[in-house]
Amino acid sequence: MLKYRTGLKDMPSYDVVERDWQIKVNANECNMNLPPMVEDRVMGRLSRVAFNRYPNEEYDYLCEQIADNHRLQKENVLLGNGSSEIIEKLFFCFGGTKAKKIVYPVPSFSMYGIYAKAAQAQGIAVDLNEDYTLDKEKFVQMVNEEKAGLAVICNPNNPTGTAYALADIEYIAANIHKNCALLIDEAYMEFYGQTAVGLLSKYPNLIVARTFSKAYGLASARVGYMLASKEIVEMIGKSYMPYHMNVLSLVTADIVYQMRHEYVPRIQMMIAERKRMTTLLDKLPGVTVYPSETNFILIKYAKAEELNQYLEEKGIGVRSFGKAPRLENCLRISMGLREENDTWYNEMKAFVEGRA
Repeated sequence: MLKYRTGLKDMPSYDVVERDWQIKVNANECNMNLPPMVEDRVMGRLSRVAFNRYPNEEYDYLCEQIADNHRLQKENVLLGNGSSEIIEKLFFCFGGTKAKKIVYPVPSFSMYGIYAKAAQAQGIAVDLNEDYTLDKEKFVQMVNEEKAGLAVICNPNNPTGTAYALADIEYIAANIHKNCALLIDEAYMEFYGQTAVGLLSKYPNLIVARTFSKAYGLASARVGYMLASKEIVEMIGKSYMPYHMNVLSLVTADIVYQMRHEYVPRIQMMIAERKRMTTLLDKLPGVTVYPSETNFILIKYAKAEELNQYLEEKGIGVRSFGKAPRLENCLRISMGLREENDTWYNEMKAFVEGRA
């Protein structure tokens, strides 16, 4: 009998099984590949990669570029395999078996609870309001009462799409106890436009995490970054193995970041599509549409599971939450290309109006 680590058997799994969808709008991905000019630069750069060497300079180049853009130092930047790995490392570093506590809102990114278990920390979930807004006073109170070592806020929030004002983020940063690190998970910031990065110099316990997977469409490359004080970056960096990032992802992300202006029209298009589809969905009988500042929309519908099955039969993949707490009868739909959005909407409209 093999003896695995205690608690491993009870760990939940994150479902990543996919079908060959005709329209795939279930994972908050960008449905467009690299812009042509970016692709040309990436392919040219990859042709010069020294595959026989460990990554070193490439890591530093990307850190320097990100730091310059945010008017920080290279030592304020830490890279990871997607912001998910960075968050997992933060949970590990601030977690532990001696009653370490990590506070986060629910519903939010489902991995927070899994990361807390993996870090052998006690996850403390704070319910969002009925409309998925955040009660900042209640959140602060819970952090302070529980003497948490880490507090996490996804802004804008996944899967609700809700955005929290920068003033609310600062309120939390200013009022939680100073021994608690505060992580702002900004995976969808580019669709919202408000960031907590400007608060880093004022609150030394603040951490901001970003990803290349959403606005920049590099989900397959797995690149994210963390911005924080030099002391936090140094400590969290100790949890990584040497050369934890591969050169192929690093040079691709470096070029994408250099040419991020090429993505502005794409981001604007996804925002415009989100607004257009929100207006259309809001007209469907029995459908509740929640405000979103991301690249997806969350809806609530009494026959959501039946609707999801109907869409699956049509080859359309959306994210169904089934009977998940606080997300009962909810579907999350990523913004695809305009013609993709028209297709899934027309199918959804036919289903809903046929059962009205």
